[in-house]
Amino acid sequence: MSHIAVFAAALVAKSLPKPAATSGSAASRSGRRRGASPLHATCERFSFGVGSIRALLISTVLGASVTGLVRAQDTSLGSNVHDLLAYARAQSPELEAMRQEADAAAQRVGPAGALPDPVLRVELMNINNYGNDAPPSLLPSRVGETKYTVMQTLPLWGKRDLRREAAAADATQAAARSEVTWTELATRIKTSYAEYYRAVGNERLTREVLKLLSILEQIAQARYAAGLVPQQDAIRAQLEQTAMRLELVGLENEQRQSRARLNGLLARNAAAPLADPQELRPWPAVTTSDALTLAERARARNPQLQAELARLAGAEKNRDLTLRNRYPDLLVGVAPSQVGSRITQWGLMFEVNIPLQQEARRAQEREAEAMVGAARSRSEALSHQLLAELAGSLSAFDAALRTESLIKSQLLPQSELSLQSSLAAYENGKVDFATLLEAQRQIRKGRQELLRSRVDAQLRLADIERILGEEL
Repeated sequence: MSHIAVFAAALVAKSLPKPAATSGSAASRSGRRRGASPLHATCERFSFGVGSIRALLISTVLGASVTGLVRAQDTSLGSNVHDLLAYARAQSPELEAMRQEADAAAQRVGPAGALPDPVLRVELMNINNYGNDAPPSLLPSRVGETKYTVMQTLPLWGKRDLRREAAAADATQAAARSEVTWTELATRIKTSYAEYYRAVGNERLTREVLKLLSILEQIAQARYAAGLVPQQDAIRAQLEQTAMRLELVGLENEQRQSRARLNGLLARNAAAPLADPQELRPWPAVTTSDALTLAERARARNPQLQAELARLAGAEKNRDLTLRNRYPDLLVGVAPSQVGSRITQWGLMFEVNIPLQQEARRAQEREAEAMVGAARSRSEALSHQLLAELAGSLSAFDAALRTESLIKSQLLPQSELSLQSSLAAYENGKVDFATLLEAQRQIRKGRQELLRSRVDAQLRLADIERILGEEL
């Protein structure tokens, strides 16, 4: 039973008189009614006796329990973050687009190292048949001579391997970008789910407090009618209920926004139903002392860093290829000649390009070298940034866990003691109703802080996993 329910049960038990026994004659029962307390008589005038108030309290507490049981049985999408992640991995169009791009990049590796297509050249010589009695023609067998040349360019000096390796680096970069997309999407889903959990938890807590305040208002009205407390107590309870209802409006709006945000991340209609979140992920056994180990994992697994390293590898291969372009490629050809319907002679040809434009090549080489430097600097900067974010998120995660422990072990028990003390003092008329409400607020605030610390730990955990590129 929650602190608020305990508070209500204690307040009802201490503030209202016990009902008389039901045994005995009608005369004795009538005598007991004549000797009843003014508060009990006032309760009867307000049409709710002690038994009805107790029944209302029981229905409040049990109603919350039944609601929780019904929600716990709801296994539709949204009850836990793992189902949301699985759905997003299978259905996300953004992730599918990145997969297709990665596959397209992988298909370019093979063609990058292939030989260029051969070239066929056909030369028709003496098409006017000069010196012959035949008329002009464009048929190979009816001209003076037809020459066929088949040519093939042969890149030398390892250029084909460098092109293939550069394309492979581009494919690796595309695959890493796909992982970056998934990591960022998963982080947004984890973050949105945690915020959704917080909104639902705050809404449940606020509704529980609102039901309690309704009971307290009835008690305050009965005590005021009996002349035991001032009218301000009942008015204060009504003001508190109004404040709770105003807060519920914002919390319900926050829930709707969280559901719309999650549906958007899942590529679903914004109004599609989502189950209430039931649980948060368990905490991994990591502390700030694991910073070095996690940093090594981040260097090895972070998809953003892997994409930058692949870009660096591709830039280095392109630089090496640019340097190899100083050397010429070879063009080989075979040229048979046809006279009439017979091949009468064969020719063999070789061709090389002459690299005379050295200034243009040197500029290309400087460009390639600059691209390598830029890629290296970018990867180093990203590495430092990620490790700094990892250290900060790890520290915040540890702080959230310690905050949760302090609230559970000290703040909530201390708030309970304060409430019990205020309850006893209110019973004896030593404190007013406002002091009692303030003690209740401290417990509510403690529970809200406990929920906030748990959600903050989930947010920091999502950041850590984003940096690591994998779940802890």
